[in-house]
Amino acid sequence: MASSTVENYLKRLYGQQQRTGRGLVSMGNLSKTMEVSPATATSMVKVLAKAGLVKYQPRNGCRLTQKGEQLALHVLRRHRLVELFLVKVLALDWSEIHEEAEQLEHAISDKVLAKIDKALGYPGFDPHGDPIPSANGEITDRDLYSLADSVSGQKVRIARIMDQDTEFLKLAHQFNLIPGNNATIEDNNSLADSITIASGDTRPVTLGMHAASKIMVELVSSES
Repeated sequence: MASSTVENYLKRLYGQQQRTGRGLVSMGNLSKTMEVSPATATSMVKVLAKAGLVKYQPRNGCRLTQKGEQLALHVLRRHRLVELFLVKVLALDWSEIHEEAEQLEHAISDKVLAKIDKALGYPGFDPHGDPIPSANGEITDRDLYSLADSVSGQKVRIARIMDQDTEFLKLAHQFNLIPGNNATIEDNNSLADSITIASGDTRPVTLGMHAASKIMVELVSSES
């Protein structure tokens, strides 16, 4: 079984590759994500490369191998199923569960994970809308776009919260911008760099585009 440090590196590398289109991840970006020095990140990447988990190109960066990606997806599966379990079963607030899952994802066995998956009804997404990889490493693909790119008058469904900082999640919850909820775009004001959105019975709220860019949505028909 891989150590928690190895699993964390692979998980963060996977996340970086998703944001950069699966290209090489620089040592600078990786070290910043892992909150270590570039030298420390480089040393660890060399270890991962020897284990066949990453391809490393000195001075250019690294990327996951197929073996490394499968392990990263397995770690993400554990993390996201644990998050959903903490919310659905233990009733923890969704703004608190990320750090708890960070600890538990390295300790839970595959047997217990399978039981959790079954008890939750084999879910496809965690409380933040992140896709939960299947047991064989497959992820459900959705046609999502940023709330910041929404057009006035559109009806959308909140699908995924990309920023899992505690304060941002509390803000999203306060404004009822929770995955699964429908909302209407009241106004997208490029001059004011803001977007006004109404969700459920809450009053319309105005977000800056930076905050709106962290919320992914999908278009829904007016009948939905």
